Amino acid sequence: MSTNPQDDADRIRLKRLAKLQGAASSSSTASITSTASTSASPAPPPTPPPPRPAPQQSAVQKRATEPVPAAPSPVPLKKAPAVSAPPQLDLPTWEDETISNVFNVTLKKEVAERTGYEVVWLKPLAEELQGEGLPLQLNSDVADRTLIARLELDPQSMSDDLDFLPVLASLPPQQTVFEYLVGCWKRLNAARSTLLKKNYVPSEQQRAMKVLDKLRDLIISYTGLTLQEPEMFPQPPGKPLGPAELVPSLMALSTISGPYIATSNPHALLDASEIETLLQDLVRRFEPDNEIDGVLGPVVAQLCFHPSVVEGFANDGWRSVVSGLEALVSIKPIAAMITRLPQWNPDVPAHQFEKASLLGPLLALGVFEREWPSIAKTYFSNHDTRPHGEMSAATASLRGTLKTLQSSLFQIFNSLVRASPDSRELVLQYFARAVNINRKRAGMQVDPATVSSDCFMMNLQVILLMFCEPFMDTTYSKMDRIDPAYYAHSSRIDLSDETRINATNDEAEQWRQQQAPATAPPNFITEIFYLTLAASHIGQQKIVNNIEELSRQYDEIRRHLEVLNGDQSWRGTPFQARTEAAINAAKAQQDALFAAQMAYEVQLGEPELVFRTISFVNFVSTWIIRFVDPRKRHPNPTVDLPLPKEVPMAFRVLPEYLIEDVIEYHLYIIRQSPNSLDLSGKNEMLIWCLTFLTSTWYIKNPFLKAKIVDVLFFGTWSWSENRSVLTALLNTHPMALKHLMPSLMNFYIEVEQTGASSQFYDKFNSRRSIAHIFKVIWNNQAHRDALKNEAAHNSEQFVRFVNLMINDVTYLLDESLSDLAKIHEIQTEMKDRAAFESKPLQYRREREGLLRQLERHTSTYVQLGNNTVDLLKLFTGETKEPFMVPEIVDRLAAMLDYNLDALVGPRCQDLVVSNPEKYKFNPKQLLSDILQVYLNLSDQGEFARAVAADERSYRKELFEQAAGIAQRRMLKSPDEIEKLRLFVVKVEETKATLQAEEDLGDIPEEFLDPLMYTLMRDPVTLPSSRVVVDRSTIKSHLLSDTKDPFNRMPLSMEAVIPNVELKQRIDAFLAERRNKNTAYDKPAEDLVHMNVSKE
Repeated sequence: MSTNPQDDADRIRLKRLAKLQGAASSSSTASITSTASTSASPAPPPTPPPPRPAPQQSAVQKRATEPVPAAPSPVPLKKAPAVSAPPQLDLPTWEDETISNVFNVTLKKEVAERTGYEVVWLKPLAEELQGEGLPLQLNSDVADRTLIARLELDPQSMSDDLDFLPVLASLPPQQTVFEYLVGCWKRLNAARSTLLKKNYVPSEQQRAMKVLDKLRDLIISYTGLTLQEPEMFPQPPGKPLGPAELVPSLMALSTISGPYIATSNPHALLDASEIETLLQDLVRRFEPDNEIDGVLGPVVAQLCFHPSVVEGFANDGWRSVVSGLEALVSIKPIAAMITRLPQWNPDVPAHQFEKASLLGPLLALGVFEREWPSIAKTYFSNHDTRPHGEMSAATASLRGTLKTLQSSLFQIFNSLVRASPDSRELVLQYFARAVNINRKRAGMQVDPATVSSDCFMMNLQVILLMFCEPFMDTTYSKMDRIDPAYYAHSSRIDLSDETRINATNDEAEQWRQQQAPATAPPNFITEIFYLTLAASHIGQQKIVNNIEELSRQYDEIRRHLEVLNGDQSWRGTPFQARTEAAINAAKAQQDALFAAQMAYEVQLGEPELVFRTISFVNFVSTWIIRFVDPRKRHPNPTVDLPLPKEVPMAFRVLPEYLIEDVIEYHLYIIRQSPNSLDLSGKNEMLIWCLTFLTSTWYIKNPFLKAKIVDVLFFGTWSWSENRSVLTALLNTHPMALKHLMPSLMNFYIEVEQTGASSQFYDKFNSRRSIAHIFKVIWNNQAHRDALKNEAAHNSEQFVRFVNLMINDVTYLLDESLSDLAKIHEIQTEMKDRAAFESKPLQYRREREGLLRQLERHTSTYVQLGNNTVDLLKLFTGETKEPFMVPEIVDRLAAMLDYNLDALVGPRCQDLVVSNPEKYKFNPKQLLSDILQVYLNLSDQGEFARAVAADERSYRKELFEQAAGIAQRRMLKSPDEIEKLRLFVVKVEETKATLQAEEDLGDIPEEFLDPLMYTLMRDPVTLPSSRVVVDRSTIKSHLLSDTKDPFNRMPLSMEAVIPNVELKQRIDAFLAERRNKNTAYDKPAEDLVHMNVSKE
């Protein structure tokens, strides 16, 4: 066989190899100094501790590497006799044996024959060397030729040389070039370890180490080459080559192995210490001039896009991928290289980003039903029959998996950030692109197929929250490092379509241009803070909306099933089979919706995520308040409220989602996990709400302001096992005691005009919430004092508040009682089943549809009306003067009289409906509340005059009827019934007085009661104040207050002094107009009879 017959293809290949050898040689020459240092140290810098040595002819050495001293010494570790000398090294012989062992080759046929040709006889190279007059001895000068000769051998080839056929036949038929080179590399490490243990003369050991370093450079160079161009040397057919050969070794690093780490030659796999050392060697060889990108870039890509990731949590393949990535990024040059790869941050549409970017497939892992339907189906379907403990265990297991994934992903991103300034910038660009291309996710209606998945955005947000943790300390010491003018200094986050808090986009752009240029790029804290804000808006917040939509659909199906199951008329009819199928389909859909909700809850309810998000929301809310705090010191000290009238432009131009997301998360966490706020978050939430309720002009969007009230509303609710979050704080926090009452009253007024087309109906929701909050805090005297203070010092605003409250009661009670009458009418009609069935089908359907429509919104009106009447009852009991102003008192009296007539008058039978509790209708409670308003204002003369002047609805018989019901139903105490009787007497007398004024002109001032402005029938003088009042007036007053109303001195009915002289004069005055059939023509006790009414 000729020693070097080569065709053109061979020559081309050898030229490429020669170029590579030149690079390797220059690299070796350039590192002579470092090599010398290497030979004197236990490991080549900057490699970690030496790998485990491998025995001769073996791929893997099982014995652990012994620790090696930092600087080898020719003196043995044990004390040797002074006369002993270090062993001598026969370098040529050692060099021949070492190269033969490392490359598993020989130039001598007899050596190969002794090993059964396990050691490969390089006959062509031996003939070349003999032809050149060189000895058949391996050395570093021919090491490159030796390695090439071995790599060019092809076990699949044929040969006419009978001597060489055993060599080809003995070659491992399925061994790839990469596997062979890894074996060489391991044997080299074993040889190096053995050399260091021999303690040869330092100069000889140093020369030997140079040989090993040259061999290492050759092996690593060809390893890098075969990763880039695996077809350069003969390879076995049908095996994955190149980058795919290193991927299994990286995936094998996972503590949980899976089917994806299997390989045809397990001995070629590298253990944890070996893979790290090999990667270090590759980096040292190829990192200059970024050559490492071509060597390891494809490896990273194949690892990140490994098929096992696509299967999600169904197997543990993703864990292997994560472990491999962690090993790669632990080496800074590799970490920096990853961010330079074209697949790191590809310019693709949002829905392709998680598939095309390197870390996208891992970020897309999760449990949400839309992306991973099998998880919801496997763990949470058939929830009615599945044991609760099983679902709890599944939730805990899935949460543990998510935590593992997200912690690992954060460590990977953190390593990338810390690799270099350039890689940190590229990571920020990745985050920014993911946010910017997904802005559509924030929309009300978005096609999921056009944006990144919920899982991708959720994982991204969790990682960003982890980056925020170091600067979110409890004292907010690093808050001032955040650049408040970031949106002017950076265009990283696209705000072109974002609504601003209180400015137009043109105003925002003008403000940006007016800002002074930044003196330095934004710091990392600033970048991460604003990126997290943006990611939260399109991430978790959007996912919460998805859950609420699922909940809405679930409730709709539940109501639909109630209708189907409630109406059994279809049984035994031709429609039975179809109806049963509809019921089964609805149940299946309901079960699927429940499973999807549970899958969402696995992630969103994960305790560590909840804690991180609460901490971040606390931080953001505090940062925003400090932004508008004139002193820029909040929370040390706390901001002064209300804020200045002038809103800073820097605040006005902020994107509205900063405010919106804080509010929305407050609403979410209060309703879904209120106990999570036990450790932190309550104070920040309360101060946030009070800040912008007392200074509503800072926020333009009326719906956001209304949601702040909703936060307080839900914060006062207690349900199931959860106690209210904010009730105790609302009754103790100094800011709440001072500002809550006036701010709620002011917003009650402001919500009247929102500017929205639905403002008329929107206001009732906010006012219902306000009424509930007032009721919760009403027993606190400090809050009632704040109400009185507002009425006394801001009377005009308070009167507006009262006027709107009366408007609401008037409308809501009128609508609800009217609807109840219609429901009564339809229910009465349908009770006569035979007559109703005789009606045309179209008529029956219309009546049934109208009934369902009335039932839907009647309960809302009734509940809102109840709340507002309750509020009116509380306020009239605490402060009366605002209700007595002329523009209020007549409307209040007319409203009360009209509704009293509806409840106890002839029309009351129209309100009798089936299942009144279904509509939240409690006529007895409503009657009691209306009577209480009468009682609260019974000592006010203007109120009695207004009731008396109501010619449309007032009749004393209504009060007699109401009192009888109140007595029998024990709605009021006997004293309250008597007080009501006295009030009606005063109304009747006032009515007579008004008539007398018409008949006889003005009544003398001294004949009029100073409190009620009615003609006195039995004047008495109060002993301490000496004021003359009517006996019935002071008697009514003393039923609720035992003090003189004029000087607040103690008073009893027995102490009053009859004013006989004045009574005689009044009697004479009345005698002139007897027989007019007025209240003054009868004794007071005969005017009103509270014990003869009929229910």
